[in-house]
Amino acid sequence: MQPSIIIADDHPLILKGLKDFLTEKNFNVTDSANDGKEALKLILKHDPDIAILDIKMPFMSGLEIAEACKMNGVKTKIVLITFEKDGNLLKRAKEINVHGYILKEFALSEIENCLKALDNGESYFSPDLMEYVSTENILDLNILSVTEKKILKLVCQNMTTKDIGEKLFISYRTVEKHRSNIIRKLNLDHHQNSLLIWAKENQKYLL
Repeated sequence: MQPSIIIADDHPLILKGLKDFLTEKNFNVTDSANDGKEALKLILKHDPDIAILDIKMPFMSGLEIAEACKMNGVKTKIVLITFEKDGNLLKRAKEINVHGYILKEFALSEIENCLKALDNGESYFSPDLMEYVSTENILDLNILSVTEKKILKLVCQNMTTKDIGEKLFISYRTVEKHRSNIIRKLNLDHHQNSLLIWAKENQKYLL
């Protein structure tokens, strides 16, 4: 018996192409959605074996849906599809036990291999992506403390040192010390606004 599948993508042509391809290959496409919020609703409603999700969608990203499923004990296997060759997104996907990660440019040629791997109890990550990504270009935020991560998020929201201190109930001087530690750990220059610039450029990893 073929596994039940839900698919979601905010690009209508990609969604239709994926649905037509899977149907043609006799896979059981239970339902489809064009945004993340609807996709999560369908997963919770149908409890499919597999959900193939665009990594970037309105309301909720594929990663956020995967995290929500993990937190709620949903057994659906998540496969993410994306145009981005991004080592940090791949690392985050692996941390939340995503079962598949496919580049959209190879989606139709790789999706069958991915579904076969899942059927065999394995995971599948696009070989082209794995070849492209190296450990050197993966940003490891685990080097930061919980407080430092909170401060980075607030810096990204354009909050001043004074504002951050008041929000976290710590002194101005303590915030300054944390900022200095973050700059050192991330190997940033000590020029003015270097931390703000870095936080803005990497805000997708601070969600």
